Amino acid sequence: MSNIILTLLIAFIGGIVFDFLHIPVPWLLGPMISGFLATNLLQWPLMWPNSVRNTGMITVGYTIGVSMTATALHEMGRQIPYMLIMTILLLLFCSGIAYLVSKVSDSDYQTALLASIPGGLSQVLILAEETKGINLGVVTITQVIRLMMIIITTPLLVMLPLFREPADGLIANEAVLPPEVVGSWGGLYPNIFLFAVISIVFAYLSIKIKLPTAYLIGPAIGTALLQATGIVGPILPPALINLAQLLIGTYVGLLLKPNDMPHKFKTFSIAIASGLLLVVGGVGLGALLTLLQPISKATGLLSLAPGGMDQMGIIAHAIHADLYIVSGYQLFRTFFIFFAVPPFVKWLFKRMEQRREKGYQER
Repeated sequence: MSNIILTLLIAFIGGIVFDFLHIPVPWLLGPMISGFLATNLLQWPLMWPNSVRNTGMITVGYTIGVSMTATALHEMGRQIPYMLIMTILLLLFCSGIAYLVSKVSDSDYQTALLASIPGGLSQVLILAEETKGINLGVVTITQVIRLMMIIITTPLLVMLPLFREPADGLIANEAVLPPEVVGSWGGLYPNIFLFAVISIVFAYLSIKIKLPTAYLIGPAIGTALLQATGIVGPILPPALINLAQLLIGTYVGLLLKPNDMPHKFKTFSIAIASGLLLVVGGVGLGALLTLLQPISKATGLLSLAPGGMDQMGIIAHAIHADLYIVSGYQLFRTFFIFFAVPPFVKWLFKRMEQRREKGYQER
C-alpha cells in the first residue's frame, strides 16, 4: 500500500508540473513520464494495480459512450467502408516496417511483425505467447515503446497550427461537445448512479465474452445503449476526466523497464525508429482520410494514430475533436486486429514455416 501511495504522489506531481507548463493532455503525459523516470532513474519501488488502471478505462469508456448519440452512430455506420480501407492500409504499412526491422536487426520477420502490429498491447502479447518461435521480450519492449511514443507525440502534433484549423463538416455535429460544455458535480445526479452500474456490468460482460479492451469497450457500449432509451448520460466534470487520465497514464509509464532489455541500445533504437515510422504513417493516413471525408485534420490524425482507443479518446475529448469518429475508427481497428489478424498471422507463419522446411529439403 505504501508503494501505491508513493506512486500516486509521483503521478500527481507529474500531472501538476505538466499542467503548469501547459503541455497537452497533462494528466495523461505527466503521470506517465514521472512514473517512468522514478522507476528507471531513481529505482523507486513504484506499484500500480491493474484494477486501478481499469477504473480509469471504465471512466473513459463511459465518456466515449456518452458521445454516441443516434446521429453519431448513424455517421459511424456510413464510415465503415473507409474504416476497413484505412485499417488495411495501416496494417500493410506496419508489415512494411516489420520487413525493414527484420533486415536491420537480429529479429526474424515473425517477431518484427507482431512487434509492429498497432493493436491492443495485451492482445498482441497474448498472440505472441501463443505463436511458436516468437521473441516475446522484443515484442513487449517494442510495443510498449510504440505506445509511449504515440501517447507523447500525438498530443504535441494535434496542438500544432497545421492541425488546429477551424472545424468544419462533421465536427459541427451535435455529437461533439463544444468547448463551453463542461460537466459539473451537481449535474451528475441522479443519472450517474444508473450509468455507473451499467458501465460496470457491461465491462464484466465484455470480459466474460472476451472482447478486446473490455474495460473500455463494455462501458462505451452499455452507455450508448442506455442513452438510446432516452436517458441522458451526464457529462463528467474535468476533475474526473483528469483522474481517469492519471490512472491510465501511470500504468503505461510503469510498463517500460529498459534495464530488462537485451542489447539495450540496439533494441531501443530500432523500437524508436519503428515507432516514429508508425507516427509518420498515421499522419499520412490521417491526411488521406481528411481528403476523403469532411473532417478536421486533428480528427483524421487521432482516428488513424496507431495508439489505443483509450488514449486517443482522451486526447480527442480534450481538444474537442469528433470523439465518435475517432472512437469509431479506433474501435473498428481494435476489433479487426483482434478477430481477423490472429488467424491470418498464424496462417502466414505456418506457410512461411512450410516454405522454409521445403527449402531445407531441396538443399
